[in-house]
Amino acid sequence: MARRSMKEEILGAGVDLFLEKGFNAAGVKDITDRAGVPKGSFYNHFESKEALATVALERYGETRRLTDLANREIPPLERIRRHFEFLRDELPDFARGCMFGNFSAEVVDHSEPLRLRVHDSLNLWSTLLADAIAEGQAAGEIRGSLDPQQTAHYLTNAWEGTLLQMRADKNPDAFDVFFAVTFDALLT
Repeated sequence: MARRSMKEEILGAGVDLFLEKGFNAAGVKDITDRAGVPKGSFYNHFESKEALATVALERYGETRRLTDLANREIPPLERIRRHFEFLRDELPDFARGCMFGNFSAEVVDHSEPLRLRVHDSLNLWSTLLADAIAEGQAAGEIRGSLDPQQTAHYLTNAWEGTLLQMRADKNPDAFDVFFAVTFDALLT
């Protein structure tokens, strides 16, 4: 009988713990305990915690529904708003942030593979936002004076700052500010 792969269980536990505790505080034993697998099985699937984190960042990115930003069946401004509403609404509490932002603050200065994964993830996010902004400008929904790429980078940076403020305040008020400035003043 073939041995069952524990890779998905380990990966899922890694994503959860990296979001809950951060990279440094989530040990391999914590991850394997959460996955319900022996610690030795970790190294059958991942060379190191850094290797797991690289895959975990990719998996996390897949859950951000970034491709929804390219859905041309929805008007661009509404698409952008829905995207940020999804990101806001899927946060279970005031303790977790975004894995891209968390890893940016915690480990990118110490791990080139993780820095590159975070960099690529943020660039993909910004590119998809920039495309939606440009489409919105062409449709007359978004201010034409904005540079789409700069605005997209600004929005991702503002979102990450919003998450930090939300975590520090332990309440959702920072989201109200983000949505008011972004959708009532900046884009329109």
